[in-house]
Amino acid sequence: MGRRLDRRVPRRAAVTAGRVRLTYRLGDGREREVSAPPGVTVFDAASWNGIAVDSTCGGHGTCRKCGVRVSDPAPPTLADARAYDPDRLAAGWRLSCRAVARHDLAIEVPPLLTRPKAATVGVGRQVILRPAVQKRALVLDEPTLADQRPDLERVLDAIDDLEPRAGLGLLRTLGRTLREADWQVTAVVVDDLLIAVEPGDTTGRRFGLAFDLGTTTVVATLLDLSAGVPLAAASRLNAQQPYGADVITRISATMLDHEALPRLRDLAHSTLSELAREVCAEGGVDAGEVYEIAVAGNATMIHLALGLDPEPLGVAPFTLAAARLPETRAADFGVPAHPSAPAMVFPALGAYVGGDIVAGLLAAGMDRDRRVRLFIDVGTNCEIVLGSAAGLAATAAPAGPAFEGAAIRCGMRAAEGAIETVRLGGGPGVAADPVVDEVVLGVIGDVEPRGLCGSGLVDAVAELVRTGLLDASGRLVTPGRAAEIAPKMAERFTEVGGERVFVLHGDIYLSQRDVRELQFAKAAIATGWSLLLEEMGTQGPAVEQVLLAGSFGSYLSPANAIRIGLVPRLPVPRVVSAGNVAGEGAKLALLNLRERAGADALLREVRYVELSDRPDFNDRFIANLAFP
Repeated sequence: MGRRLDRRVPRRAAVTAGRVRLTYRLGDGREREVSAPPGVTVFDAASWNGIAVDSTCGGHGTCRKCGVRVSDPAPPTLADARAYDPDRLAAGWRLSCRAVARHDLAIEVPPLLTRPKAATVGVGRQVILRPAVQKRALVLDEPTLADQRPDLERVLDAIDDLEPRAGLGLLRTLGRTLREADWQVTAVVVDDLLIAVEPGDTTGRRFGLAFDLGTTTVVATLLDLSAGVPLAAASRLNAQQPYGADVITRISATMLDHEALPRLRDLAHSTLSELAREVCAEGGVDAGEVYEIAVAGNATMIHLALGLDPEPLGVAPFTLAAARLPETRAADFGVPAHPSAPAMVFPALGAYVGGDIVAGLLAAGMDRDRRVRLFIDVGTNCEIVLGSAAGLAATAAPAGPAFEGAAIRCGMRAAEGAIETVRLGGGPGVAADPVVDEVVLGVIGDVEPRGLCGSGLVDAVAELVRTGLLDASGRLVTPGRAAEIAPKMAERFTEVGGERVFVLHGDIYLSQRDVRELQFAKAAIATGWSLLLEEMGTQGPAVEQVLLAGSFGSYLSPANAIRIGLVPRLPVPRVVSAGNVAGEGAKLALLNLRERAGADALLREVRYVELSDRPDFNDRFIANLAFP
């Protein structure tokens, strides 16, 4: 990225039909040339043309992640000056959401991270193998003048243990298949639908795809439905990321631009399609052998993937298009599979407690366990469920994007180069020895640190609290006070742009504002579960297990989650990293047809508690800002 930009595009080139020409040089070496109206931002022009520029705020100028290198750039804006040092500004680096294209430009786009560190497995249950996908090998009698039954009737009569129905699509090829296969075929039935009649005996091959369609990361698992085992799993960044890191910014995008919804739908489809092709290739499975998919996702992701207007989700009173969707197919999600493959989509409890949480509760068996358990899916929008087999209550808390590394000065996603663990210590026995003389970092990929991801942020704050270098109110101590507490740490306290910071490594630091962002996130979550405890008439110590769900929860230190007040003060063994439980729920639905009834039952069994209309929410929130 340090090479000089080619200036083949002249600064004052003639503009055709009042438009400017923008040449994007992508991280993989490709070039894309687009035209746009003068005055549009470099970020918007890229988004309109399907060019991915990293962003977590959706182009609103707050995340400072959308940097590009521009040929002959305009003078830097105030936002640019805050994001880059003078040398990088002089080299042409600008925030693409603030770089206005008034003439032809060449733009160098850094490579976009597509594979953040993510959990592909999680806490689940063992189930009896009873998939919806069934195959029956048939040897049929040929028609005669004495037996003129229609082809479809002949097939259905031979399936003596099932009573499937058939669609028009099947009939278009049925006659040819039967005759070319010499009447020896295999019927493929999904639940009560006959979706295919294949030549020969293919009963040994039946597959399904389970998807966790997350706001940040999408995970796909290929399942062998004959053996009940996963064959391959993969994850990648949701390609909708340039439209924002959270569901609100993506909903806002569709409200501001009527063309954004089809673009977001296509980006979801491309992500799901790429993952499906990847796991099928790894598992040695043809896409046509995938007869069903299961999709667990929050309400906004499902709406966007299906092209449903998400605006009602984003404005009061926050309503869904439907809690249970009508019949959908894999094709409706852009997934390469058998043309008639159905899609099982998990129902949603509400606009902000969606099908991914229902899938997670199903996998964790929350409604089957007598223990009082607390389920927390930690993310930009944090979903919280409390209860046992006696009853469940759920809510959603607006945690913000801090856990994804967004809105953090040196933040980044959990990818190679991200600091994921932080410990302040001085060798063996540090717990008993108050001397703190070193910062020990764990970096994804064991490479030079590039930034700080969410789990590293929690660790850094928790360690500063533990050592007294961060007080209960969330203020970093002064260098003088730091010298009294831990002399070797005092030199790490400095100021950047007039703001107090603690240096972790090189030019990577934790700022006072970063601490505040984490405080806001953890206060929202703590307020959510404390209000649920009150609603259910129980106390924190009565909670026998806390499940930290999602990719972030998988890498979060339970001890540090307790230390900063993210979860109730409980013995550390009671706090469990549950991993990708939404994906596990999707697998269960493919492996056992009866689990789907369990998902539907959760809609009746879980009581939703709305936090936004609680008069005491703000007071509770403020009280939870402090660290324990």
